[in-house]
Amino acid sequence: MSNKTRVIQALEHHEPDVCPWQIAFTIPSARKMAEHYGDEAFETKLGNHMAMIEPGGADAWVEVKPDYWRDQFGVVWNRTIDKDIGNPDEYPLADGDLAGFTFPDPDDDERYARLPAFCEEHADDFLVGAIGFSLFERAWTLRGMEQLLVDMITEPTFVEALFEKITDWNLHVIDRMCEHPFDCIHTGDDWGQQHGLIMGPDLWRKFVKPCVRRMYERSKSHGKFVSIHSCGDIHEVLGDLIDIGLDMFNPFQPEVMDVEAVKREYGKHLTFHGGISTQKTLPYGEPDDVRAEVKRRIETIGVDGGYVCAPAHAIPGDVPVENMVALIETLQNQ
Repeated sequence: MSNKTRVIQALEHHEPDVCPWQIAFTIPSARKMAEHYGDEAFETKLGNHMAMIEPGGADAWVEVKPDYWRDQFGVVWNRTIDKDIGNPDEYPLADGDLAGFTFPDPDDDERYARLPAFCEEHADDFLVGAIGFSLFERAWTLRGMEQLLVDMITEPTFVEALFEKITDWNLHVIDRMCEHPFDCIHTGDDWGQQHGLIMGPDLWRKFVKPCVRRMYERSKSHGKFVSIHSCGDIHEVLGDLIDIGLDMFNPFQPEVMDVEAVKREYGKHLTFHGGISTQKTLPYGEPDDVRAEVKRRIETIGVDGGYVCAPAHAIPGDVPVENMVALIETLQNQ
């Protein structure tokens, strides 16, 4: 059975021959594992079931000075500490001048030039076209987190206009990605904290949900599954997401959700991607703890399909090598 078939079976709530898996690494953890295996290309040999790519041209990331990178929307990211993403250092919409802000061209052919070869190379994998920082995250990286949350109360018309422009841009990108044989359109947009939504469920339903609905409807019109990555505790809106067409939820953090209870409540409608603790078990447990957690997730969350087993996030750099090996080998030897 191909990797693609296993994931599709899971999404259709059938239990495949083995539970599909996906393991991602941060830069520090990847370096540790490359050294352990003596192989810089070790990630290509893990048996990951999904292949994800985000469109982007030459302007996607430009290093403007050592460890400071500007993205295609003009946000400058300080990566002096966090080498993977970093922290915004400049907010292009700090002045609130939406009319004067120019979005990157979503129809620039260069943005999609890598997609045909990628899809061909990964034809047997579950192909995912991704948009990172897809709405709320894109808005706050442009405006500033605190200011955007204030705007939701004091300047709701501005927030609605900003979210609409971001969504329109995303719809162009979705249409272009769907010219290629992707199985799924994935959006990344962190809404949660350790306890509850950053903006609360009422403001999420007012500003975020209508835009997400439009993106899901457009993706579904092309015959694609839809997936969301949203860190934190967003259980308050899982029902809303199901109602507007979500197929797969990531990262499914056991530190912030009772994952078995969530599976029981929503498992007939959602597939879960994640579930292995990156805050407790992987960094602080023993290899036997890792093996036990992986097996328990597969036996409970994976019953009747609806599960892609994975760490709840890209594995952080403080995870011991032996725990990463235990994770990999347990998944490979189901």
